[in-house]
Amino acid sequence: MKFQDQLSRTIELQSFPPKKIVSVVPSQTELLSDFGLDEEVIGITKFCVHPEHWFRNKVRIGGTKKLNISLIKELRPDLIIANKEENLQAEIELLAKEFPVWISDISNLNDAYKMIEKLGELTGKSEESAKLLTQIKLNFEKEFLNDRQTELSSELRPRAAYLIWKEPYMAAGGDTFISEMMNVAGFQNALQTKSRYPEISVDDLTKINADILFLSSEPYPFSEKHAEELQSILPQTKIKLVDGEMFSWYGSRLLLTPAYLRQLRELVFNS
Repeated sequence: MKFQDQLSRTIELQSFPPKKIVSVVPSQTELLSDFGLDEEVIGITKFCVHPEHWFRNKVRIGGTKKLNISLIKELRPDLIIANKEENLQAEIELLAKEFPVWISDISNLNDAYKMIEKLGELTGKSEESAKLLTQIKLNFEKEFLNDRQTELSSELRPRAAYLIWKEPYMAAGGDTFISEMMNVAGFQNALQTKSRYPEISVDDLTKINADILFLSSEPYPFSEKHAEELQSILPQTKIKLVDGEMFSWYGSRLLLTPAYLRQLRELVFNS
């Protein structure tokens, strides 16, 4: 059977549904688990920490950007699930010479919804993906329906910056899923740059003069120590440590994201 991925590439599965799947994207690994593909998924990355029993027991095939190509070849998967942003193009192209590789490309919620639907079709779990999508959309509607009705203008939204890395500091730009989640939560991304993840300096942060600075738990594990350091430099900016999975995991973790974003917004607005 033939399927098209989110880069408009066509892949062909020799058997359907696939019985030997390797996932090299943490958020999509969790999604496959929630589809009930416990036996079918045979390889995951060292960053695929959800679900925990998969992390403990599945074969780990390296990191998202440093895959163990030889080990993947030994597993002989009939499907590899990857992502344009999270995996290295050279490694994925190498694997695609021997195996069907389905690649997602996600910048917003609609992209995430399409990915969940397409992975359901690809793995023979369309019913499970449909149920999951329905619940995710209901959860977002429950938490943010009034926001869509009132359509808060950008002028009324607090300006926020979101750091993902230290040494050098790197932030989430405008064309990212993280920025989409910031917008959903009622914040305006202060970094509407062409670069998706620009490097920025402390001087840049001072000039940006954001109302709020979010420090993510991943990929760099920011802590209270880092928040205190930056607070001394940016005394007028609210600084909050946030759960990076809730801002950047675009699979079934989206079931939990709406409530988290609502609680975060209330915490920020009321502090």
